[in-house]
Amino acid sequence: VTEDAVKANADYMAAHLKEFGWEYIVVDLGWYAPGVTTSNYKKKNIPMITDEFGRLIPVEERFPSSADGKGFKPLADYIHSLGLKFGIHIMRGIARQAYFQKSKIMGSKATAYDIAEPFDTCNWCNNMYGVDASKEGAQEYYNSIFKLYAEWGVDFIKADDTMYPPYHKGEIEMMRKAIENCGRPMVLSLSCGEAPLGRAEHIKKNATMWRVSADFWDNWEDLYHNFDLLNAWSSHIGEDSWPDADMIPFGKLALQNRPVGKERMSRFTPEEYNTLMTLFCMARSPLMIGADLLSTPKEIIDKYFKNDEILAIDQHSTDNRQVFKNKSYAIWTATVPETGERYIALFNLQDKPATVTFNMELESLRGKYQA
Repeated sequence: VTEDAVKANADYMAAHLKEFGWEYIVVDLGWYAPGVTTSNYKKKNIPMITDEFGRLIPVEERFPSSADGKGFKPLADYIHSLGLKFGIHIMRGIARQAYFQKSKIMGSKATAYDIAEPFDTCNWCNNMYGVDASKEGAQEYYNSIFKLYAEWGVDFIKADDTMYPPYHKGEIEMMRKAIENCGRPMVLSLSCGEAPLGRAEHIKKNATMWRVSADFWDNWEDLYHNFDLLNAWSSHIGEDSWPDADMIPFGKLALQNRPVGKERMSRFTPEEYNTLMTLFCMARSPLMIGADLLSTPKEIIDKYFKNDEILAIDQHSTDNRQVFKNKSYAIWTATVPETGERYIALFNLQDKPATVTFNMELESLRGKYQA
């Protein structure tokens, strides 16, 4: 994306969505690579912009306010001036060019060459090398990049390639420690999924949110699969603990035919829109809009992103869980903590109209209730 596009979406969010709780603007993949495109970002040796300490910095052509060493601070300041928060995507590890250049590590006598693991690369975007947590200088490297992000005013880090097999326990811990030491609170979001359920306690200790699904786009099969993923993670939902079903692919997607498929309006049907938003909110998934706000139809934004009643379930309910599911239908429940009132969501999972019933005895709900 470009700086202008980020600002335009931030302006829209501040004017139309902020009052409903939307507050983060996050710049995703590739902000440090001058020639990155949808077709070449997976290739080796994509040139990247780094400073003398091997830390990635924004591409000036796409983010002109970053010139003269300012980095993302001017853009973050602009986002903050709107009353919003600013985030960036990072890839786990250290730039491979820093390894070959033996770049210095801030606060250490070690170099990038000393701490990098050339055999440990992301299998879909391999221009970074992993960092060996046992090496002197490894924690200092992560401290240095998060110190830079704090200076820029970053509030949210989407850390990619942290959970895709293998699970990178050491680097996740170094990120968490670096956030604790950087002097600025930041959300740590782990990607990509599916997160390993066996690592749940470690994930919750070190991150605020984590991807339970693989990259999620506008197709029914992935939405159907998210029922099982969110059910499996439901016991780990908490106030600072958010199993993440990925971005909401509503409205205008893949601008300029990137990153997946042709530029299009979401292929979801109206029924699938309803199903997705209801499921994500019943399961308290973090809500992140994965579309261009300026070209998404207003009726979609109004119905789903300004809907106080459905957003309240996502933001304020407790005891969120699946009650029942088979191939034909599913039932989820949640509780209003202040009153003990219950939310009940009924999902028809078939491709035709059907009657879905809820036997209240499944939840020991006896007597009469006002619905």
